[in-house]
Amino acid sequence: MTKLLIARHGNTFDPGDTILRVGKHTDLPLSISGREQAERLGNYLHDNGIKVDAAFASFLKRTIETAKIALATAKNPIPIRQSHIFDEIDYGPDEGKPETEVIARLGSTALEAWDQDAIVPNGWNVDPKQIIKNWHEFAAMLLHKLPEQTVLVVTSNGIARFAPYLTEDFNMFSNNNMIKISTGALCCLNSTSKGWVIEYWNKKP
Repeated sequence: MTKLLIARHGNTFDPGDTILRVGKHTDLPLSISGREQAERLGNYLHDNGIKVDAAFASFLKRTIETAKIALATAKNPIPIRQSHIFDEIDYGPDEGKPETEVIARLGSTALEAWDQDAIVPNGWNVDPKQIIKNWHEFAAMLLHKLPEQTVLVVTSNGIARFAPYLTEDFNMFSNNNMIKISTGALCCLNSTSKGWVIEYWNKKP
């Protein structure tokens, strides 16, 4: 069985900071609390005996840093492969803006639709079909080149929420679960004879 672990990077803001909408064009490092989240992720992997055989991240500092800290903490240091398919989405006119301004422009209903059903708000430069295609091609690659291995992907919230499409029943999953993943949280999908199955989603170490 191939196991696909998907983690969202840790925080890039600490309590008291102004929270901004951070996309693919805003390359921030982890904050203090973000590094702590990455350590907790590593401790979770270590304490649960999860050995990662291969690791992937985007080209953004926050995902690479999360992966490095988590794997080092788990005493599982392996090379991290980078791919642009795991870069965060482009938030268009809302890139780098405070969340209050984003809500004022889009309205809370549009953001709720994004967090519940991955419906892209007006103005964001996102191609859901391409992201879904990327996940399917990546999963196929795992089965072909990394069978029976445990693979960790550290990515961003806008990309990770489309991973449930691997189950071929995204609507059922989104109707019963919040697809938005918390910073530093972990998801697990397993390959079975019937396809990919979600073992858990948005688990906070």
